[in-house]
Order: sequence, then C-alpha cells, then structure tokens
Amino acid sequence: MTEQPAIRVKGLRKRFNRLEVLKGIDLEARPGDVVAVIGGSGSGKSTMLRCINLLEIPSAGTISIQGEAYAMRETRQGLQPADRRQVQRIRAQLGMVFQSFNLWPHRTVLGNVTEVPVHVLGVPRDEAEARAREVLDRVGLGAKLDAWPAQLSGGQQQRAAIARVLAVDPLAMLFDEPTSALDPELVGEVLSVIRDLAQEKRTMILVTHEMAFARDVATHVVFLREGRIEEQGPPDQIFGAPKSPHLQQFISSVA
Repeated sequence: MTEQPAIRVKGLRKRFNRLEVLKGIDLEARPGDVVAVIGGSGSGKSTMLRCINLLEIPSAGTISIQGEAYAMRETRQGLQPADRRQVQRIRAQLGMVFQSFNLWPHRTVLGNVTEVPVHVLGVPRDEAEARAREVLDRVGLGAKLDAWPAQLSGGQQQRAAIARVLAVDPLAMLFDEPTSALDPELVGEVLSVIRDLAQEKRTMILVTHEMAFARDVATHVVFLREGRIEEQGPPDQIFGAPKSPHLQQFISSVA
C-alpha cells in the first residue's frame, strides 16, 4: 500500500485582486520528507506556505493533510472554509515557523512554549511545562526558561519559536525563510536545529534562500518561478544538473 502523503496540494491557485500569485501548484510531502522550496522574490513561495495552513485562503485547488482535504465553499467573495472547527483541528497538526519569530513579548520563553498546549489544546499545565522544558533543552535554551523575548538574540528567539512548534508535536512543520531576519553570525545556530529535525525524519516544507543547506538536508527541492513549479527533483539533480535555464541562472546568482 502506498504511504499517505502528510501534505498534498493539487491545482493550488491564489489571486490578490487582479494579481495571480499562484498559478496551479501540485506538491506532495510524505512522512519524513524535507521539501525545500526555492525561487526568487515574488515567486509565490511564502504565499504557498501560508495557503497550506489557510493563513491565506486559496482561490482554487485542494489541500489535504494526511488524506483529509479542507472543506471549502463558494461565496461571492470566492472560496471560504466550510468548517471552522475542521480548520482549527487540521492547523493543530501543522507547526509554522515565521521569518519574524512572532513570540509573545509579554510571555517568558517558557510561557511562550506552553501557551498553545495549555490554552488551546487543553494539556494540563504540569504536563505542558515538562514538555516545554524538554524541547527547550533540545534547541539549546534550557537555561533561558525565565527570559523575556526582548532579552534574547534573534537566533535564540527563532530557536524558541521552533520549540513552541515542537511542543505540540505536529504532523508536519512549515518554515518560511526562518533565517532571513537573522544577522549572518546567528544563522548557523538555527540551521543546526533544523538539521537535527531533518535527521529525526520530521516532515518539513522549508522555504529558504540557504542553497547549500537545502542541498544538504532536503529530500526534494522545488523551484518556483512566477507562481508555477518550473522544476523539481532530488537535490543532486536540482543543484548539480538543473534543466531549466531560469533555475541555472537563479542558482548562479545566489551561489
């Protein structure tokens, strides 16, 4: 029996007024896959990621998480979720790490990591705190439990954001250029955490401009251009023998 994809995207389109940003995306991530999404600014990478957990509502297409498609309905404003409870339930299986950390400034590091398990998922506080301490140790922040986000470096804040996602043990993790807001000297500590997650066979879709990292950790690479997948395949093919002239040019420009 073929293994069910953790994430399957079919015919995904997204329009903002007259601007069509995504023009029919087909994408799969199976359990344990690390799918790296690369491409130039404006190619639709972040929009695609935000559509997967309905932070943006698709204009067309279907998105399925572990075989369950979001239920959508047609309205005068376009597609809208038909079942808000389903959206909340599916979102709970997806952890998203943003460019800008998005930590709550009025919560300590420990508070940030326990907030969702306690107040959204109903996990007992002592259980949630034990899990939070475990994941914070894993990302190297075991000594920063009582620190406030403003007291952390950018790299530490992003590692805390990753720990917040890990605390709910998601089916899959979505990373939207997680190092783009960091000073160069802090990039390595975040990439090291993501590399460890890849070695654990965590299912991930990673939008990134770190080409060497994508080549090293990804199981599959997708090149987006002007809202379409222009080329995709294993890292050795994409980076070692790209077929598309646009992909060849893109890799040369970021090398």
